[in-house]
Amino acid sequence: MVIADPDADVRRGVRDVLQDEGGFVVVAGAGDGTEALELITFYRPDIALIGLELPGLDGIALTRRIATDMPEVRVLIFSAKDDHESQLDAFRAGASGFVSKRIDASAVANAAKGVLRGEAAVSRDLAMSLVKRLRAMPESGSGLRPVKSNLTPREWEVADLMAKGLDTKEIAAELVLSEDTVYTHIKHILRKLDVHTREDAVEATNRMREPGAEASG
Repeated sequence: MVIADPDADVRRGVRDVLQDEGGFVVVAGAGDGTEALELITFYRPDIALIGLELPGLDGIALTRRIATDMPEVRVLIFSAKDDHESQLDAFRAGASGFVSKRIDASAVANAAKGVLRGEAAVSRDLAMSLVKRLRAMPESGSGLRPVKSNLTPREWEVADLMAKGLDTKEIAAELVLSEDTVYTHIKHILRKLDVHTREDAVEATNRMREPGAEASG
């Protein structure tokens, strides 16, 4: 294992528990993302424990590089910031798990062992949030999205909920985002679709989903 975290005391503490109680061999530690990438590239460990708040190359960017260049290396994100959006960003980047720095170090070792067994280390509240999202997804063609679109996946999520008639507050609750963030996404959707109202945006995205158009689920 390679551990990357800006706090040397955290690295030492977690390393000791992982080695003494978890049976891991920690081959190296890094205090920033660039150093971590060099060490991971050199050692090619089974797993990398990466802090989200790394200076230079942050934890998300580092995870993307590992997932692209060294997919055999499993990534477990370790962070004090454990809101749903941060966790989802980590999984989108290619992480196999996400654990909070607030949990006991022995629990980190258990999560790492699970990741090595091919399991995903996901918090229970995030898992329930994902279940709720799946339940909310439309079963009809209204959930289809064009293969080629200038809307981001997140903007499509917002557009899908707009099409269901949800307002800003309801969308924020559904996606576990702030209302300001949702409002910003909606502004971007209107600009990209070259429309002026939410109703026009819904009509525009519905036309993009019409039969005959190339779409993906």
